[in-house]
Amino acid sequence: MTGRNDIGPRLREWRARRKLTQAELAGDSRISTRHLSFVETGRSRPSRELVLRLAERLELPLRERNSLLFAAGFAAEYPEKPLSGPGLEAMRRAIDAIIKGHEPYPAFAVDRFWTLVASNGGFHPYMEGIDRSLFPMPLNVLRFTLDPRGLAPRIANYWQWRSHMLSKLARQVLVSNDSALAKLHRELAAYAPPAEAGRPDAADQLEASGGFAVPFQLRTPSGEVLSFFSTTTVFGTPIEVTLSEVSLECFYPADPATAAILHTQRALPAR
Repeated sequence: MTGRNDIGPRLREWRARRKLTQAELAGDSRISTRHLSFVETGRSRPSRELVLRLAERLELPLRERNSLLFAAGFAAEYPEKPLSGPGLEAMRRAIDAIIKGHEPYPAFAVDRFWTLVASNGGFHPYMEGIDRSLFPMPLNVLRFTLDPRGLAPRIANYWQWRSHMLSKLARQVLVSNDSALAKLHRELAAYAPPAEAGRPDAADQLEASGGFAVPFQLRTPSGEVLSFFSTTTVFGTPIEVTLSEVSLECFYPADPATAAILHTQRALPAR
């Protein structure tokens, strides 16, 4: 044990964020409300098993479960290794295989901050003319997408896609309570819209994706509009912090014209 015991305030904060009463959390965690109250006020020190049980019920990300353990004076439960380091080689190969196998459709992997981890280059042909030196590496996908110096002027349904991505990021902040993600959300929300975006109340329609998902509509340098819907894939039941925070974003053509352009682009010789 580390000797720390400031779990009470953290536990109260997480319980409030999950909108649970003491009675609800205690009952689901198989302890008395009195015991939970004592833990939250610092009058009782929880066991390691209880901390993990509470974290499970609160649906905390693995990183936050480790933080809660540390706050209670215990060592971390879940290891954290670099994705490129030893121990996660098989998972990195799996990521590369998935996004490679998705060609000719775009796919990439990002970490919890939306920093690019891997890509099949599916969007590269449509980024001609963008000054990539304005965006430090490793690339933050959300910054590059919504920054008016980046991809934003080429997003045909800019206001719709911006709203979708900011809402998605806001949900991540709610789940993780991560201050860095909250800062990123504030930064992106403050970006000036590109002149090409038009009025924010312009009606963005969903016909291109059949009305079942928010499309990503991208203008190519040659003037075509590509329309995609996307899926997010995460690893099932991860027990390692880094892996639990990786997600794969895979894009699919939302109409036959987009599919035809992507297949034609794939057939062109590399430049």
